[in-house]
Parts: sequence; C-alpha cells; structure tokens
Amino acid sequence: MLRHPAKRIAIFNHKGGVGKTTLTVNIAASIAAQGKRILLVDSDPQCNLTSFLLPDSVIDDLLNSSDEKNGRTIWSAVKPLVEATGEVSQIKLLELAIPRMFLLPGDIKVRALEDDLNSFWTECLQRKLRGFRGVAALSSLVNQVCMDHEIDFVFFDSGPNIGPLNRSIILDCDFLIVPVACDIFSIRALKTLGNTLARWIRDWQMILSLAPDQVYKLQGKPKLMGLIPQRFRVYRGSPVAEQLKYFGMLERHFKSDVVDVVKQVDPLLAALAPTNLILGEVKDFSSLVTPAQEQGVPIRSVEAGTRCPSGKGA
Repeated sequence: MLRHPAKRIAIFNHKGGVGKTTLTVNIAASIAAQGKRILLVDSDPQCNLTSFLLPDSVIDDLLNSSDEKNGRTIWSAVKPLVEATGEVSQIKLLELAIPRMFLLPGDIKVRALEDDLNSFWTECLQRKLRGFRGVAALSSLVNQVCMDHEIDFVFFDSGPNIGPLNRSIILDCDFLIVPVACDIFSIRALKTLGNTLARWIRDWQMILSLAPDQVYKLQGKPKLMGLIPQRFRVYRGSPVAEQLKYFGMLERHFKSDVVDVVKQVDPLLAALAPTNLILGEVKDFSSLVTPAQEQGVPIRSVEAGTRCPSGKGA
C-alpha cells in the first residue's frame, strides 16, 4: 500500500491541560474553511475530540455498536487485527456539520490495541509481519480513508501520555506541533518530550532497516514545527507580565530540550522549526470555550447566547 500524500499532523504534548483538542479543532476548521478536506482522528481512548464534535446520543450509539460488524469507531476497524481474526477493516466515515471535515470517532476499547502495541513492537525487531501490521494498524486505516475520501490534511488528537499508541501516531506524522501552557510544568515537560521523541525516532530507524519490503510501514520522520503557547491572559493587547516571562523560557527550553535533541538523531526533522520557535499564540478565550464545546464548532463560529442544534453532526 502506497502512502497517501495527505499531510498528517499531531498537535501533541504528553502534559495534560494544554488544550490539544480545542486547538486541533480550531486549526483544522480554519484550514477546512480554505477549501481543504480534513480528517480528524480521535486516537485518545478518552474520546474528547468525539465528545466535542458529536451529540451524546450519537456517541452512545457509536460506542454501543462498536463491536458489531457495522461499527464505526476506530476500535471497530482495528478489532479484527487485535483479536487475530483478520486485518484492519474499513469503517464508514462520519461527515461533520463543519464543511469538508470528517471524523474517525474514538473508543475507550482502543486501549486493547495499546496493550498489544509493545508486543507488536518486539515482533518488528524479530522481522515478523504481524508486528509491522500491528504497529501500523491505525496508520493503514487512515491511509485508506485518505484515498477513499480525497483528504488533504489529517489531524490526530491523542491522549496526554508517552505510551505505545502515541508512539505509533507520532512516528506516522509528517509534522509535530507542541502546545504548551505558560507555566513551569510545561517547561519541565519539554525535556521528557525531547528525549522520548529522539528515542522513538532512533529506535524506529533501526527497525526500518529490518523491515520486509512488502509490508506497509510508518515513515518515522515527524518534523518539528514549533510551539504554541496558549490560554494566557491578555491586557491591552499583550500577555500579562507574569505569563509573558514564560514565552522566552519556553522557547529556550524547546530549542535545547527538544529541537537540539531530535537534531542529533536526524537534522532534517528540526529544519522546519523557525528561528522564532513560537509558531503561534492563542490567548485565553475563557467565556467562549464552553459554548464552542456545547455547539461543537470552532471558537470563531460560536453563536452568542445560543446552543447551535446543527453544530454537532454525523
């Protein structure tokens, strides 16, 4: 299977509370508004992205029927491979109310895939085809969806951890964006992130040297795009002083603890990170966030004082 040219992007940080899901929806919706076709992949077993975009009744139906033949969650697709009854199966994609946006819904049962991924990784080292199929299970599903629906961009929403499922997701992505909060905990998390990324990339490069030619593989080359500090308070158009001080600290630590560390493994993966490593800034929208989640729309589309009945769709 050839890799579809759709650009795959992860907005990822293993630290929780940095707004990954909200940021993913809003960036994806902005690109869709420019005429591009977007696939959102809810790879977090907590299903936050799915909950953002779909009504509770639809989610309940999806989760209750995910073990059935006509199931439509990520688990429905990877279940045959996890249970050793077949290969990854194709599922019917959900078209969202937001134009040109589609969703592969999450499912708590995806944890079963994560439980097996370390075994699949070991089997890759043994050059077993099952190992490569398992590690690339989600990637192969996404790849086929991109082909079938002419997708331009793929966004993964992943959980706040550095487990084996996120390893497979990050190694499948073309680009990596790191969201951060303006606090000391985000600064400390960057060192763990950099060392983990470097180890994943290095280990996968070694595994690729063992891979049989005929098997579909993760590309293993996530390029760093930069940081997005967010949810900071603004006074007269600028971040307040107590939070502004973190911008420079985050940028310095991102360079030393992430960019420079990954560069030692593969210089090309850090080449896109700009001189100013802060890719963008997102202030605290406070009162707009909740109605955006209730209406299932990006912040710029919030209807003040209303709950949009068509904002969430399937």
